[in-house]
Amino acid sequence: MNYTVYVDGQEGTTGLRIHEYLAGRSDIELLKIAPDLRKDASERARLLNAADVAFLCLPDAAAREAAALVTNPKTCLIDASTAHRTAPGWAYGFPELAPGQRDALRAAKRISNPGCHATAFVALLRPLVDGGLVPATLPVSATSITGYSGGGKKMIEQYQAGGNPELDAPRPYALGLAHKHLPEMAAHTGLAAAPLFVPVVGPFYKGLAVSVPLHLAQLPGVTPEAIHAAYTAHYAGERFIRVMPLRDAATLEHGFLDVQAANDTNRIDVFVFASDTQVLLVARLDNLGKGASGAAVQTMNLHLGLDEGLGL
Repeated sequence: MNYTVYVDGQEGTTGLRIHEYLAGRSDIELLKIAPDLRKDASERARLLNAADVAFLCLPDAAAREAAALVTNPKTCLIDASTAHRTAPGWAYGFPELAPGQRDALRAAKRISNPGCHATAFVALLRPLVDGGLVPATLPVSATSITGYSGGGKKMIEQYQAGGNPELDAPRPYALGLAHKHLPEMAAHTGLAAAPLFVPVVGPFYKGLAVSVPLHLAQLPGVTPEAIHAAYTAHYAGERFIRVMPLRDAATLEHGFLDVQAANDTNRIDVFVFASDTQVLLVARLDNLGKGASGAAVQTMNLHLGLDEGLGL
């Protein structure tokens, strides 16, 4: 069976990558809008309503406007923007989130694709909150280092143009402590409050790693082994989440975590590093893969009843 797919915002970083994933598939017919009609609401509405699945790769306000254009009850919207990630009636596009999430995504016609930082953070915290190892009230902090492709076309152009020494070093940002991923980072982990979150953009194209430090003194009775076992159990059988060995010897021997080692995959690598008193949780992914376009295609496959890994 063939399916029709439309990408609204197909010229952006996420939209282009979705097109790349789908272009070679014989089961997908990609609907395309004429360049001179990209801002024509009636033509966009026609294509959105003609699609079995429509991806919204747009700024938040435009994504809300696009969603309002859809009147066909058979069209499934997968929104890559921040607009609907905590909105009622929208399923969160993270199949590995919790038992029952895949059933919700199969049934949903409105799906929000997770943010790249949020995907890694939720992957680390949701199993521990669900398992009672981290109380929902625990104040949590997180740092994320990511490649500059996560900033979109304008930032990519800035980095690739060269000549700006400011861009040679990592740059912490969102210093107002109001990053747009924070609402989903709280809502989909079960934490009572969003983390104190420090994202950092680095002078490399793609790759992302979120780290969350924990003091064992704040988690009575919890051990690094228990945390690692919780991940192993939660992600048992998941092809796209790889739980690395506790205190991963290969990484420790190297002395550095390779932020880019999951690039060009749809995989999340989960690490637990630990001393006698502290634990460092790390999740690594490709911010354009499992952090964006790959996750969207995985969710589309799941929704359509196909193999989740098709084309990935």
